[in-house]
Amino acid sequence: MSWDELEALCRREGLHCKQLGVNKANVNEYEVEFLCDYKKTKEEEFYLVKWRGFPELENTWEPKRNLRCPKLMKQFHLDLDEELRRHKRRSIPKKLDKEVSSILVQKAKLRQSLQRWEAHLNYTRNHPGRIFVKNDVDLEGPPRNFTYINNYEVGQGIVLDEMAVGCECKDCLEEPMNGCCPGASLHRMAYNDKGQIRIRPGQPIYECNSRCSCGPDCPNRVVQKGIQFDLCIFKTENGRGWGVRTLQHIKKNTFVMEYVGEIITTDEAERRGQVYDRQGSTYLFDLDYVEDVYTVDATHLGNISHFVNHSCSPNLQVFNVFIDNIDERLPRIALFSTRAIRAGEELTFDYKMQIDPVDTESTKMDSSFSLAGLPSSPKKRIRVECRDCFGFAGFVEDQDSKRRDTGG
Repeated sequence: MSWDELEALCRREGLHCKQLGVNKANVNEYEVEFLCDYKKTKEEEFYLVKWRGFPELENTWEPKRNLRCPKLMKQFHLDLDEELRRHKRRSIPKKLDKEVSSILVQKAKLRQSLQRWEAHLNYTRNHPGRIFVKNDVDLEGPPRNFTYINNYEVGQGIVLDEMAVGCECKDCLEEPMNGCCPGASLHRMAYNDKGQIRIRPGQPIYECNSRCSCGPDCPNRVVQKGIQFDLCIFKTENGRGWGVRTLQHIKKNTFVMEYVGEIITTDEAERRGQVYDRQGSTYLFDLDYVEDVYTVDATHLGNISHFVNHSCSPNLQVFNVFIDNIDERLPRIALFSTRAIRAGEELTFDYKMQIDPVDTESTKMDSSFSLAGLPSSPKKRIRVECRDCFGFAGFVEDQDSKRRDTGG
């Protein structure tokens, strides 16, 4: 039995249980799970109550004066007002139609399932930034067959070797020594003292790692610290499925999140891609920094980046990052902000991974630096629905593939 069922059983039998919080003083108190229906007479208002731990067959009509659940009542009436507006009704009837009450119950159950998913995501995450979930658009619940992970998961037949070599620097930003980790990037420190990226897209980032002498506050440790911002997975209103918005202001050139998933071979990616094509979506991301050998598949295993949508005018840009593993075939894919992003704004990146011109002054780049000869940024191997480019649901196709993401 679940804890709720055990608690309900104790209350029915009049038993006290310290672990369940049922004692002599509250044994006869019951918790309202959600409100299902509404009616009113000349004298009083009534609500049909679903009691936590009890089946719906034991729902009861209760007068408003008996209920002490103001938040649930407020949410019920918000849902009711929205549904009445949808039916072009201005006032609350004395008795609700079955269709209306059914929708209210579905919304209450959806809200519960999303809250459980949100709690699970926050229990699973290993980063400071919290995750929130919201759907005010339809009745779609949490995605099926999706597991939240924090780091790459290795597919069958693939071995990750930790090949990193640590540096001896005490202050990597001010007094870098020969062999410092950024030395692999021609001694260009990727970040400033505030942790903001200051190199151009296409140039690799080599962060300090577990073998380095510098401490956890080293300015060359950014991506490894994980997501720092509170983010919300939300249902979009224009048919692009789920999306992600930030709940906090994000400064320009700031690390936001990694794109993680299962690492598979390109041959396996081709096989899975054919299946995903028939399903109408895919989350395959080629790790083609120096060689097209591996692909990240975030279809069933991934983090919050799984829900980030495409845009031709994105506010996130991809960078290749190496930390404990310097195998150039297996970079970590980090998403940095291309501009200041307001709280409440949706996060997007260009699935085609075009490298845009960068303001050399704002990024403090060496003016002699050139993109010529550098490896390319990785590409998401998909055909994306792009609502930025057309006034209708048109498509933008990556010339290198036929992958398609109907989530846009």
